[in-house]
Amino acid sequence: MTRRMLLAIALLAFLAPAAVAQPATSSIGPRVGFSADPDQFVFGGQAILGPVAPSLMFSPDLEVGVGDHVTVVSGNLDLHYHIVMHRSEWSPYVGAGMGINNEAPDRRFGSDLRQTNVGGNLLFGVTAPSGHESRFFTEMKLGLGDLPSMKMVAGWNFGI
Repeated sequence: MTRRMLLAIALLAFLAPAAVAQPATSSIGPRVGFSADPDQFVFGGQAILGPVAPSLMFSPDLEVGVGDHVTVVSGNLDLHYHIVMHRSEWSPYVGAGMGINNEAPDRRFGSDLRQTNVGGNLLFGVTAPSGHESRFFTEMKLGLGDLPSMKMVAGWNFGI
């Protein structure tokens, strides 16, 4: 096992129990968008768990990217710090985390070699109420290391 893989597993083992153990303002929902490098349509789901600390939420997600002659399945473990906006229901956030991507090139256009990459994420976004116990969000995620350079996604989270 590579050092990167061991680091990803250790972080998951450390963060997941802490996030689940907190009283919940938890939600789940879909996410859709696009990525650059590779140029893909991205869809998947995410959970918002926490808070793990004041204004800090744990947000794991799973995405599938299709296009540009490759299929990418990615899992991300991100922390979002929500900025309090007085007299507004909008909530901007910044965050960071780590991700793991499994890339499978299309056999017609490349080799059949799959590869797994691990790297970091920096992100910023905003959420807004969209109904009873649901929130709309949009975010931009920048990949560090071997992850895609940029993702723009939007979606809804529904309270659980």
